[in-house]
Amino acid sequence: MFRALMIACALSLGALSAAAQDLQSLLQTHADEVAKPSRRSVEVVVQDLAQSGLEAAPEFLLRWQNKDVYQSKTDGLFYYVAGTDPLTLVDIETGQEVGTADKRDLEQLKPNAGVRGVLGSALVQFQLSDPDPSTRTAALDSIARDPSAEQLAPLAASIEGETDTAILARKTRLLDIVTARFGDDTEMRITAIERLSQDVSVDVRAVFNQLLVSTDGVAATAPEGNIAAIRRVSKDMDAETAYAELAAAGLAQPRITPEALKAALVANIVEGQVAGIPVHQLDTEEARIKAYSALAEVGLVPPFVTDEVRDAAIASHVFYTQYAEPDAEVTAAALDALNGIETRVGLMQMADLTLDGLSLASIYFLAAIGLAITFGVMGVINMAHGEFIMMGAYTGYVIQQVIPDYTISILVALPVAFAITFAAGVTMERLVIRHLYHRPLETLLATFGISVALQQLAKNIFGTQARPLTSPSWLDGALVFNDVVSISYIRIAIFVLAVLFLGLILYILKRTRLGLEVRAVTQNPGMAASMGINPDRINMLTFGLGSGIAGIAGVAIGLYAKVTSEMGADYIVQSFMTVVVGGVGNVWGTLAGASLIGFLQKGIEWFNPSNTLAAQTYMILFIIIFIQFRPRGIVALKGRAAGN
Repeated sequence: MFRALMIACALSLGALSAAAQDLQSLLQTHADEVAKPSRRSVEVVVQDLAQSGLEAAPEFLLRWQNKDVYQSKTDGLFYYVAGTDPLTLVDIETGQEVGTADKRDLEQLKPNAGVRGVLGSALVQFQLSDPDPSTRTAALDSIARDPSAEQLAPLAASIEGETDTAILARKTRLLDIVTARFGDDTEMRITAIERLSQDVSVDVRAVFNQLLVSTDGVAATAPEGNIAAIRRVSKDMDAETAYAELAAAGLAQPRITPEALKAALVANIVEGQVAGIPVHQLDTEEARIKAYSALAEVGLVPPFVTDEVRDAAIASHVFYTQYAEPDAEVTAAALDALNGIETRVGLMQMADLTLDGLSLASIYFLAAIGLAITFGVMGVINMAHGEFIMMGAYTGYVIQQVIPDYTISILVALPVAFAITFAAGVTMERLVIRHLYHRPLETLLATFGISVALQQLAKNIFGTQARPLTSPSWLDGALVFNDVVSISYIRIAIFVLAVLFLGLILYILKRTRLGLEVRAVTQNPGMAASMGINPDRINMLTFGLGSGIAGIAGVAIGLYAKVTSEMGADYIVQSFMTVVVGGVGNVWGTLAGASLIGFLQKGIEWFNPSNTLAAQTYMILFIIIFIQFRPRGIVALKGRAAGN
């Protein structure tokens, strides 16, 4: 460490020194040290290179470390080479070709591992202090991938002159990581650990886990060193496991398995007997053990270890877990820090799960709100609702083929998708649904047939392959809070869109004449008709509105999901569950239902992340049980509408 500090100090002064001579001349003053270096002699060369301020010095150090430097046997000069025999000589200062030489006239410099380590430390310092920020960042990336004790001093020396705020913060953090692992001062290591204890990043947790690496051992007495725990039989392990550990350590005779005992008896059958006991009498465990013990007494087989012998051997030894890190204060600080981090990580995982649930709830709300309007007002079970979502997604895809700007195309696609699916919904209501009111089974079958027909039509037009609906570049990536909590910008956009739709629908239902008429027809169609409201017209507009909203939802969903002819089928079941669980005919109920189903599904997936199908199955079972106790949903209608 002292040598590394000397090198670091020398290198930090290098930028202030003027180049007094060229690189070749400087190296010639240390020709023997360069040609046949040792760890001690190479430090002098490195120090002079650092103080020279020569721009070619870092390149020379790198090539010297990689054994790419040659010395001429004729004049003793140093060169880089290229090509094959004869080799092209390259000037170490300018990089220009200066001639050729036979391979026999050159000697390749091959520094040993110790020398290469010193050169590596010096090279890191050069890179950490390089004027180019990208070079300094690359050096930090290299250290982060493979930190070592040799990097501690160069890293510390580079901090003082750092002018870039972001790089300075990263250097300081990386210095704490390297200090915590490789520092030679206990107090400095503990201080670094305490500073890192507020960081939940994966690399910081990896540092603490490396400091807490331990191995299990057993001995006659507890060994000296950093003992993590003393393991107890019956509390931490059973007797058989403990004795097997003793045997593996060579501290006890291995126990004989039933199979090995039987094989030993068979191998020692003489004239139908084993140790004087007839074979037909060896039909019990006690008899077999007795015969085996008799064989052991005469040295034919290893001794038989009884339970009493096993227990006595276990009692006479100490089973322990020992840290690889010898400093107990460091491991204690690392353990406290890691426990605190794991607590915060658990809370952050809950926050991340909440964001995932909120995101999924937004998607289900968008998919279901149109169905909630039609189902709640008209009582129509529209199995083709998912296909309106699919139509909206394909509308977005077609518009992107016409308008290549993804931002403009999405802004255009939203109203166009609404218009197309609104018209399709009105057409469907006029041609089919209006003739099937109050006939739920026929309505279900008819809309299911329309669903299949629309899927086939989409296949005929767009094919069976998934089509891309590309999001704008400003929606790429994710909002990352830390290594645990993040959410993609697309999901944030869908959440914002869901909130906007919630506000828009509430405004339409509460503040417009259409909304007043819809609510009137929902609560009492007969009374509404007697007041001059045309229920038939309201049903048509309501169905069109619900279908149009489904089209907009399709554009939003298509930004992150595959756009295929079957995509609507992925959301129809969840949409119906959302409406039924939340409360039929109620916007707030749809929001509550989407939240319950979204959070419930993400919660189940968290317990079983590898099987999303099982998560959906458990969710459906939960909902079936839920509606047994609350059949009208979370937010049930009141008055005459509830009775209907």
